[in-house]
Amino acid sequence: MLKRLVLIVAMAAISANVFAAVKETKQLTGVININTATAAELMLLPGVGKGKADAIIAFRQTTPFKAIQDLTKVKGIGDKMFAKFQTYLTLDGPTTAKVVKAQPLGALQQPAQSAGVAVQRP
Repeated sequence: MLKRLVLIVAMAAISANVFAAVKETKQLTGVININTATAAELMLLPGVGKGKADAIIAFRQTTPFKAIQDLTKVKGIGDKMFAKFQTYLTLDGPTTAKVVKAQPLGALQQPAQSAGVAVQRP
């Protein structure tokens, strides 16, 4: 019974590592000019979907952004959300942002034993 329990725990640890390897992570590079970006470009920002992108565009049509912090005046964008993507924002120059796939964080490089699970064979 104990061997079976240890085997189940080991399999769970291995499954978690495999899942982490399969999970696709994305990383944003470049900048987004919030006064000229398209809705698709704005949606590259973490947490910004079609609705928020449209709200940003509607807001800037009546009041162009004078500082990137003005983005928090848009309904649905608070300080927490702004903090997630402020480093990708600009008011000058073109939008250069693009999404690149990031490497998984050593997901398959750790065997079950390094996760503190002893694997016993019957």
